Amino acid sequence: MTNETAPAVFADAVTIRYGSKVAVDNGTLSVARGSVYALLGRNGAGKSSLVRTLLGQQPASAGTIRLFGEDVWTHRATLMERVGIVPEDADAPPDMRVDKLTRFWSSLYARWDVTLFNERLERFHIAPRTKFGDLSKGQKKQVMLALSLATSPELLLLDDPTLGLDVVARKSLFEEVIAELADRGITVLITTHDLGGVETIADRVGVMHDGRLVLDEELETLKSRFRRVRFAARPVALANGSNVRAWGSGSEVVVSNFPEWNEPADAVEVSPMSLEEIFIAVTGEEA
Repeated sequence: MTNETAPAVFADAVTIRYGSKVAVDNGTLSVARGSVYALLGRNGAGKSSLVRTLLGQQPASAGTIRLFGEDVWTHRATLMERVGIVPEDADAPPDMRVDKLTRFWSSLYARWDVTLFNERLERFHIAPRTKFGDLSKGQKKQVMLALSLATSPELLLLDDPTLGLDVVARKSLFEEVIAELADRGITVLITTHDLGGVETIADRVGVMHDGRLVLDEELETLKSRFRRVRFAARPVALANGSNVRAWGSGSEVVVSNFPEWNEPADAVEVSPMSLEEIFIAVTGEEA
């Protein structure tokens, strides 16, 4: 496989340790070029450690990580020219004006697109001379998104980009990403707790739980094999040992192999599940 045909992101048997603590345990994933990959997990699942390692900010304890076919730790300086990043915390000196922040940012990237940036800033109704510290939380995220996209990235990494945003700001951010995907076909890797929002754009989903990648598959395939099945009575004895819980005076079970599952005659309701419902079923009911 050449660098031109290699996945945008490839992690093979990656383990990340901090002393005796294992943050990521033997994780393997692949993000195809031009796709949207959603990396999900509860707090402490290992997402942040994996993302930092994917960006070459820290080395893996074991395993290999490549961006566009090149080792991220060895070639980080050149690879970061091809990556746009919207961090979880939109941070910049509070007294720095947006236009000065822009001049600094543009000096770091050879493929800076000033027209694209200015158009997006105008669409966000953000004045260039506004101090960064005077922006709302949503506006700060919008500035970071505009900065990242203006670098003409081949890979856009969004680290929980909608955290703390209201519903209007979340909708605006996802619409910008969707528009960019349609216009340029860039690759997107997103970590998020906004499962409803990401469900509309993700091609593939990975779920981390206690440091392990416990699920990694196409979103449509994932949704096709999960069903919630309800019964009028309880308890229900199922041959596959699925977890059964109370549902009013009856009971319900989550089935993860629906296409091959033999539906009991006493089932009263079989319904598809949202990505959020599947996530809770996979990572724990208390999520």
